[in-house]
Amino acid sequence: MSSQLPSASLSADVLVVGAGPTGLLLAGDLAAAGVRVTLLERRAEESNLTRAFAVHARTLEQFDARGIAEPLLETGVFTATLRLFGRARIDLSRLPTRFPGVLFTPQYETERVLEERALALGAVIRRGAEVTGLRQDADGVEVDVREEGAGSRLRAAYVVGADGVHSAVRKALGTPFPGKAVLRSVMLADVQVDTEPDGLPAFEAGAGGFAFLVPFGDGWYRAIAWERGSDLPSDAPVDMDTLRAVTRSAFGTDFGMRDARWTSRFHSDERQVPRYRDGRVLLAGDAAHVHSPAGGMGMNAGIQDAANLGWKLAAVLQGRADGALLDSYHDERHPVGKLTLRLSGGILRAALLRSPASRALRDVAAGAVGVLPFTVDRGASMVSGIGIDYPAPPGAHPMTGRRAPDLPLAETTDGPSRLYEALRAGRHVRVLPRGAKAGPEPDVTTVTRADPLPLTLLVRPDGHVAEAS
Repeated sequence: MSSQLPSASLSADVLVVGAGPTGLLLAGDLAAAGVRVTLLERRAEESNLTRAFAVHARTLEQFDARGIAEPLLETGVFTATLRLFGRARIDLSRLPTRFPGVLFTPQYETERVLEERALALGAVIRRGAEVTGLRQDADGVEVDVREEGAGSRLRAAYVVGADGVHSAVRKALGTPFPGKAVLRSVMLADVQVDTEPDGLPAFEAGAGGFAFLVPFGDGWYRAIAWERGSDLPSDAPVDMDTLRAVTRSAFGTDFGMRDARWTSRFHSDERQVPRYRDGRVLLAGDAAHVHSPAGGMGMNAGIQDAANLGWKLAAVLQGRADGALLDSYHDERHPVGKLTLRLSGGILRAALLRSPASRALRDVAAGAVGVLPFTVDRGASMVSGIGIDYPAPPGAHPMTGRRAPDLPLAETTDGPSRLYEALRAGRHVRVLPRGAKAGPEPDVTTVTRADPLPLTLLVRPDGHVAEAS
């Protein structure tokens, strides 16, 4: 049927497919830069689905650089400790950031904050718009869309697939998605409890499976449980008696779980595409990489994909950079996706050790690691995203590619007081030493650092250092 449709004129500079956190942040960034962006979402209604609930420190920094961290922090529970299994904990309190911890909040709250920003900046969101195919040429991408049973074609200079593990964009490209399923038939439920767990979030694993409880801060808890050997399909109903039994097996109690307002199942895969860019089509978030839920890193990796990609797309579209800049998106983010697969997979496999002897040895090792500050800090920086750096060219200053700390800035009458406030303009920021002077630069905000270090930085809109001297 799509072959009978007329060719489309340019509908937008960028079509973003998928209105999850990744697509919403990207659409907001593009709109803020003056790019015409339309976001296509297959679901006709906004979803209250919450599979992701951990917002790590680096993601909160990205939100801070957009002025939306504080509203999100009000929606959930912020904690400085991430419990993994048994005695294993990750202490996040020592992270060098304004957000030394992790925020637990429903995914729909994250999406709400990001959607409000995107719409306020001028992004267009079309719900009930299902992508059924695409073709690209030297000048753009044509996308087949079905809305309310009718087909149409849209055209854009670039398309970004942020439409999840079953990505229609990835499938239309024919891009392989190698990997495997690691957990099948994981039960999810939003519940209330009679007894609050001791230490939150609460996670325990045993020979028969694992159970996890995390508070949303409004009296409701997300319960996640997996029973070894269960292979029910994703659409099978969740039996609350089974959920309680698995939780009791792991914790010794089910905490009086009751009044489930929502239940679901999912299968967890570990997969990654070989390339994040195919000509004028790019993949981000779960469309490019999916991980086990261990460590709560998946949604955060996708949001940071979007932060990396948005300013690059804007620069290319507005003639401020060559199209080759988009290749750096793959070069920088593909290794991060691979690292996230390795980290989350390692945590999961350690949690699911079967024999009591193996679990006892694991717990002893976790306890020993927990007293070594370097090991603790390294683990915290990787899981939180604070320690993620990008490769620098040979001979570059050691700061090049690194995450820029939120430097205090010299006081001015109405200017920003710290670096991440200066980044809210969505442009590169030149940070000068105290007393230094510099002429105006196009598309660059110039500020002066408050500390005495004689270091000049050029910070990218995503908070990474482009140049240092």
